[in-house]
Amino acid sequence: MTPAARPSLERANLWHRASAAAGLIDAQGRVGGTVYAAMTELAARTGAVNLGQGAPGTDPDPRLVEAAARAMRAGANQYSPAQGHPDLIAAVAQYRSSPAVPVAPEEVLITVGATEAITASVLALVPAGGAVIAFEPFYDSYAAAAALAGAELLTVPLLPTAERGFAPDWAALDAALSSPRAAVGAALIVNDPHNPTGTVFSTAELLRLHAAAQAADAWLITDEVYEFLTFDGRPHERLAQLVPDSQRIVSISSAGKTFNVTGWKIGWLTAPAPVRLAIQAVKQYLTFVGGAPFQPAIAQALADPSLAAANRDSLARRREALTAPLREIPGLTVAEAQAGYFVLADFSALTDLDAVALNERLAVDCGIVGIPVAALCRPGSPAAQAYRGTLRYSFCKAPEDVAEAARRLSGLGAGLAAGLNSA
Repeated sequence: MTPAARPSLERANLWHRASAAAGLIDAQGRVGGTVYAAMTELAARTGAVNLGQGAPGTDPDPRLVEAAARAMRAGANQYSPAQGHPDLIAAVAQYRSSPAVPVAPEEVLITVGATEAITASVLALVPAGGAVIAFEPFYDSYAAAAALAGAELLTVPLLPTAERGFAPDWAALDAALSSPRAAVGAALIVNDPHNPTGTVFSTAELLRLHAAAQAADAWLITDEVYEFLTFDGRPHERLAQLVPDSQRIVSISSAGKTFNVTGWKIGWLTAPAPVRLAIQAVKQYLTFVGGAPFQPAIAQALADPSLAAANRDSLARRREALTAPLREIPGLTVAEAQAGYFVLADFSALTDLDAVALNERLAVDCGIVGIPVAALCRPGSPAAQAYRGTLRYSFCKAPEDVAEAARRLSGLGAGLAAGLNSA
């Protein structure tokens, strides 16, 4: 095929907009992989322990695997119903319900992971020319979903504070919700518990977010994939349960992180029935359905709280194993991980290196690789500046990997600062 006869891959095409929004295209226009792939390559090249990707390092409970196998043997190998398997719909409706705010089956939609639920919700609810507002640092699919919808991603910094751990920049939120883009139509994505900071929003913060969205006539899309993985007895409150009469909330979660089955890609959302139907109208042309034998297995897992609790407790032990040696390094600021998979370590008091250079240095010198948190921010943003020297480390890895990382960190102590600042 001659160059003139090749199909066009112009920069105006949708693939390019989505890739650029997610940070996959560099200043020279070259398409690259995600930061997660780059850090995995760095770990492989240096022989470092890879604490970059947030992929579970432990297997699911054997009972869950057997439940999926039983479903396959029973014939659940063809298309599931478009809304989802009835057993999983019922299980989601039950665990999402409270006496004050029941969730009906017609308000549930099963999706191919939480990422599809987020994308389908944005495509269904945010008009072209509108805005998707997210807290920064953020999961990169938010930016891609906004680009696919023809909307602009507006970010609100979630910044370290002495009193709270991390807190929203409320002035930035007000500015985003009052922007011309938001006036066209907007959705505020509330990632709670938050990746990567591990922050669990308080009741007062959630109510303030709802009030701000309501005043701006914006949708609220909650990303709650870490909802079962909160630590130290800290509760996670579901925004939809706090505001019983709200018609603007779409609540999203998934099984992958909770039950160590990220490859099964089983997610769900709950929303008022007309909103659920509108989102399903988009979702059915993305994947139609998926994971037929996995859906009844996840229904059983949701009905057995001990499965999620066992994973949470295991993660809490690994969190402490990794965090303890980090706390022993003088001058290093280690954030409390209230939930999720990650701990943030701020090296800015120890070195002038930014987190990208620092990560490479630590991969070689210490044999540990994380994720530069600024890579999860918009280039040059206030959040990117605030997290310039911060690395995200995953404690969801296998216990032996976490133990080895902790061993390599132990004893670094005061010598680390001198080593980082040496030629």
